[in-house]
Amino acid sequence: MSAKISLNDARKLSVAPMLDWTDRDCRYMLRLISRHSLLYTEMVTTGALIYGDRDRFLAHEALEYPLALQLGGSEPNDLAQCAKMGEDAGYDEINLNVGCPSDRVQSGRFGACLLAEPDVVAEGVAAMQNQVSIPVTVKTRLGIDEHDSYEFLTDFIKKVSAAGCDTFILHARKAWLKGLSPKENRDVPPLNYDRVYQVKKDFPHLHIDINGGINTLEEAQQHLQHVDGVMMGRAVYHNPFLLAQADEAIFGHDTSVLTRHQVIEAMLPYIEKRMAQGRPLKSITRHMLGVFQGQPGARRWRRHISENAHLPGAGIHILQQALDLVD
Repeated sequence: MSAKISLNDARKLSVAPMLDWTDRDCRYMLRLISRHSLLYTEMVTTGALIYGDRDRFLAHEALEYPLALQLGGSEPNDLAQCAKMGEDAGYDEINLNVGCPSDRVQSGRFGACLLAEPDVVAEGVAAMQNQVSIPVTVKTRLGIDEHDSYEFLTDFIKKVSAAGCDTFILHARKAWLKGLSPKENRDVPPLNYDRVYQVKKDFPHLHIDINGGINTLEEAQQHLQHVDGVMMGRAVYHNPFLLAQADEAIFGHDTSVLTRHQVIEAMLPYIEKRMAQGRPLKSITRHMLGVFQGQPGARRWRRHISENAHLPGAGIHILQQALDLVD
């Protein structure tokens, strides 16, 4: 791997925290494809870290850096305690989720509903900043329900930035807390990229990243003319090799890129190690189904893994067989 890239440089392109998707197995594979893009964990609640199996939630490979931990919560002392856990575990950044709109998140008083409570977010950010030396950032929607004016958003940013947060990742949609599922909240509220651009103009001293509906590196490059960083989510998960040209196109590093076959081969020792730790093969290979997206044999690749990875005795030979089915 190349020398460690700075966190601010890595933020030019990041992969969004996605629940059930960006676990350590997914991130390990993505890092084999792009050396420089910033990776995020799934959202981890403060309760899970304080009362649950913190080692399982925080475990990762050194290969994954640069790497950020996303927390869900609102109680300042809990956030501070968990941020410290993240720093001690080696994470490069702590990110606070102020964007998830699910009912479960609302009942726990975190996620998108916190947009209506900027003072609570500011207290949490300040508490975390006091405990760690790594950056504390916030990922948020543009608004919630009827509270979606530009003034509503900038009031939130002013209060939270005054508490010490200088990096905001703005999902360029508002969230509907009632009436839409989390899935619908990713598609139904219209995108408003211009509002994110305006935030960068009005807060030039802040690092502003944009997220939402960005599907190609060409689109990312266009957004980078207006903001500091771009976060991509589902497009990368379903077609991981979107990242293959990122190190050159986004970061300007002319580094050698592994082929799809080479990425799978590089995953095999890791998979064997994880399986020896008790991780089922199917839990890892589900993240690999899109590696050959758009390539001859992609359907055969997906089918062979889907039909065999869950069977008793399944091991890396399933992937080796699947590789023989693609060009």
